[in-house]
Amino acid sequence: MRSSEVEFGWFIPTTGDGRYLGVEPERPATQAYMTEVAVAAEEAGFEFALIPAGGDCLDAWVVGSWIGAQTTRLKPLVALRPGLISPVLAARMAATLDQVSGGRALINVVTGHYAEDLKASGDPLYANHDERYNRTREFMEIVRGVWQAGAGAFDYKGRHYEVEGGRCLPAPFRKPHPPVYFGGSSPAGKRAAAAIADVYLMWTEPLEWIKEQITEMQQFVLEHEKETGIRRQLQFGIRAQLVVRETEEEAWAAARSIISKVDPSLLNERAKRHAQTDATNQKRQMELWQQSQEDDYVIGPNLWSGLSAVRGGGAVAFVGTPEQVSDRLVEFADAGISSFILSGYPHLEEARIAGKLLLPLVRKKLAGRIAVQL
Repeated sequence: MRSSEVEFGWFIPTTGDGRYLGVEPERPATQAYMTEVAVAAEEAGFEFALIPAGGDCLDAWVVGSWIGAQTTRLKPLVALRPGLISPVLAARMAATLDQVSGGRALINVVTGHYAEDLKASGDPLYANHDERYNRTREFMEIVRGVWQAGAGAFDYKGRHYEVEGGRCLPAPFRKPHPPVYFGGSSPAGKRAAAAIADVYLMWTEPLEWIKEQITEMQQFVLEHEKETGIRRQLQFGIRAQLVVRETEEEAWAAARSIISKVDPSLLNERAKRHAQTDATNQKRQMELWQQSQEDDYVIGPNLWSGLSAVRGGGAVAFVGTPEQVSDRLVEFADAGISSFILSGYPHLEEARIAGKLLLPLVRKKLAGRIAVQL
């Protein structure tokens, strides 16, 4: 893998931001603050920014469009949510963002997470985990179909969708279409990823767990090829938190400080909620958190799961000095990871720290390893 093929993304905190989790955010998610985070990420050297989706987030498409207008290189990674929007409308929205940003749109397909969030949003499949992934495959077949139909019409009839004369004009700026990112750790999720994803996303786990997931995902890609005759090239990415400081002691103190104000009752409540999800990736995160309690939530070299019960999602953090964390990122890149979606608390300051201390070093190490291999 060439060093230029490894990309680094940041995160836009659309629910507010601050130094601590489990308390009211110190900084509201204003347009001024989110712009400041996006500009800082771009200046730090991040290529793209994940805009989260969920019931308590500002709308990702509105924020992504705003971020795209306030930056020149940063690519907004914005969610399409099958079941909550029609596929043809979703394709037009994505193509529009891609056009007005000059080809900077990235698409994150989010099938679901918490059943109560999906139910509150009107998804009739909120309780049917595997069928949501079947619907996602149909959804993306239509999205890609109208993207690639050009001036022609696209027809489709499936179990969940029927389209006659579907069009997406103008077509996306990038050809054949914007890259599609997708995550799902269950067998149903991985089968869907094999069919629709360009980048398969995982929440960060110990390196050996990630290697196992990559191997398993590659088998699903081969199965898809045998079933359809279509050969697909899949890249892999991880979502992680980041705490980098000049010394290891400073880094671990900063990491533990993030959850220093959490009320124990809130911690217990959040842990129970995460345990009730039907999302396999969230269950795996909680398994790591529970297994590592006696080890201060350390799950591997410079890997810490201490945030998992509080924030959910991709909560595992890389913690350490620039040398240590860059070594860990290179190890993950050697294992096959080419997309790193990172974040830290607060996001503005941590983006600047990463741009100063980490990104130049990890890129230097990646380039050096490639030179040795050549």
